[in-house]
Amino acid sequence: MGLQPRLNIMAAQRGAFPVKSITDGTKQHWMGYYDKWQVDPTGRYAVGNEVDLIFRSPTVEDVLKIGLIDLENGNTWRQIGTSTTWSWQQGCMLQWIPGKRDEVIWNDRHGSSYVSRIYNVRTGKMRTLPRAIYTLSPDGSFALCVDMDRLQFYRPGYGYPLISDHDLRAKAPADKGVYRMNLNSGESRLIVSLAEIAELPRPLGSVSGHHHWFNHLLINPSGTRFIFLNRSRPRASIEEMNAFLEKNPKWQRPGFTPHHLTRAITASVDGSDTYVLNDSGTFSHFIWKRDDVVTAWATTEDGGRAAFYEFTDKTKRHSMLDNEAMPMNGHNTYVPNTDCEWILNDTYPAPHDSKQTLYLYHVPTRRKVVLGRFFQPAKFQGELRCDLHPRCDQQGSRVFFDSTHEGARRQIYCVDINAVVRGANL
Repeated sequence: MGLQPRLNIMAAQRGAFPVKSITDGTKQHWMGYYDKWQVDPTGRYAVGNEVDLIFRSPTVEDVLKIGLIDLENGNTWRQIGTSTTWSWQQGCMLQWIPGKRDEVIWNDRHGSSYVSRIYNVRTGKMRTLPRAIYTLSPDGSFALCVDMDRLQFYRPGYGYPLISDHDLRAKAPADKGVYRMNLNSGESRLIVSLAEIAELPRPLGSVSGHHHWFNHLLINPSGTRFIFLNRSRPRASIEEMNAFLEKNPKWQRPGFTPHHLTRAITASVDGSDTYVLNDSGTFSHFIWKRDDVVTAWATTEDGGRAAFYEFTDKTKRHSMLDNEAMPMNGHNTYVPNTDCEWILNDTYPAPHDSKQTLYLYHVPTRRKVVLGRFFQPAKFQGELRCDLHPRCDQQGSRVFFDSTHEGARRQIYCVDINAVVRGANL
């Protein structure tokens, strides 16, 4: 890459990255999470969510509209569906199915069940699968799923409005966990149970008596293994945990999220060969770098500081990335078609000005390219916050992100990074 990253930094200082809105109006628009394809393989169409100006937890009465955005025709919006199962942080898991030019998928509700819808944007045909998805295999053949009502109970803002009356306070039921679902037939089966993970030995202190749930699943590039977070706490509800925290200050130590303890676990996609990748208690946003390496914000089991690390699967090997350039937690991915040389990332709002930073980081040369800083109004706090959640198109030429910096409502924005990652002299 030579001197090109240095030229990119200079270009960034001259403000060479114009940001364009691809949605507008009186409604709110956003995509949701950062590890999914928002743009189709041709680069022409993006998908997005639309909702009224509401600022509270969603209910089953709040209808989310699903839209197809034509990026080559004035960003025109065409509604293709709706959903009544969504969250502010992850939307309804809307995304293009990997390897498919015409099919998108999202989660919805059917009676007292969570389901997923597959929609063909060319023919208009839709079919329904019997589970809500969490993550898709890279070849688009299967999904991994979790119990979204349990996720919402234990981590409000990530699951969906509760529609069932079964007991969510059971600590680690053997009939709940991670499910594998065939995207063609809809057949599914439990592959990892909460009960078996709760009993995994933990040298830093057993969590077998905690209340457990699963979150943040992602399959490796070849579709052979996946990573998931097992989170747990000694009390069921956050209200009960607050009372517990008053008597147990060790749960509030620096670098540790006081309302839950996190274990990062990998497994084969049939649920076998589980491995505790990180057991420090703190493990956050992550992405697969390759089939056996995960890049994640975490602390280490040997007491290492919170930072971005590369963790080698099925070993205890880890190495810290550039903590000076990337000193804060963010939603990290690798820019497609750059051989994992470029990392796309963001930050949470800075305390002094409430601005979130969007940036690229070039691993070989340790260069950071700031694409912009975006203000988040005070009303977007907690569950209602609007993280940038930056996402590349499948070519690795554009970044799409959600933001509230204009008009105090969620909208979707785009910035062209092709000249940066391809090394043009701006």
